[in-house]
Amino acid sequence: MTSLYITALNSGSNGNCYYIGNDEEAVLIDAGLSCRETEKRMYRLGLAMKKVKAIFISHEHSDHIRGLEVLSRKHQLPVYISPGTLRQAGLQLDPDLVRPLCAGTPVHIGALVVSAFLKYHDAADPHSFTVEDHHTCIGIFTDIGKVCEKISAHFKRCHAAFLEANYDEEMLEKGRYPYYLKKRIRGGLGHLSNKEALDLFLSCRPAHMSHLFLSHLSADNNHPDLVHDLFHKQATTTHIVIASRYEETPVYRVSGNKAPHSSVPLTLGQLTLF
Repeated sequence: MTSLYITALNSGSNGNCYYIGNDEEAVLIDAGLSCRETEKRMYRLGLAMKKVKAIFISHEHSDHIRGLEVLSRKHQLPVYISPGTLRQAGLQLDPDLVRPLCAGTPVHIGALVVSAFLKYHDAADPHSFTVEDHHTCIGIFTDIGKVCEKISAHFKRCHAAFLEANYDEEMLEKGRYPYYLKKRIRGGLGHLSNKEALDLFLSCRPAHMSHLFLSHLSADNNHPDLVHDLFHKQATTTHIVIASRYEETPVYRVSGNKAPHSSVPLTLGQLTLF
């Protein structure tokens, strides 16, 4: 039974980048870190850039594309990006490396299958993703204004997921943000609150979900301990991980078999990804 290896290299308004791969190939979802920082964090984790075969872009906001031009050019990585996102992003990409991204059309990267679907967010053509092989499904569900039927349906399939838990409602309401920004964040095209994320988790979590990465936490309107405690109390067999806005998470191995999943992160010595 094959496994998928996953990590959040960074998650937050200062940069987003998620790695999902097997023993042979991998993909990056978004490229919001600089090329140098992406390489540095992957090296610390024992992950080889030569196994990354493509980058998939969710939308054009700078915290998702900041390092894309250099990363794609230096490593000659194809970029899957929707026409609407590409037009809005103003990127200078090598045309030979640009690949069209279309909701509902799976992309095969070796043994990996990457599927995109539309989401609610204040961007030109925003998408969420699942990455899977024959046995294991990983979801990347961040920058979501509200939960829709597609999010719920895909979440039910996942063995692990990166799920946005951006803000605590009380902290946002009492915080320093101006009214227009608060309205944007919670207005249906912004971000998911802790409560909205928890509601999705409790209503749609499959029995086989081994890992949940709480992602894109606000620096001002949330706190890692607060959201971890909120989910951990009701997580049962699902291991809760906070995806940091300051450093990479460990690499976790996720397998879709019926045996108990290990929630212990892999160390460099355990990885055979070079």
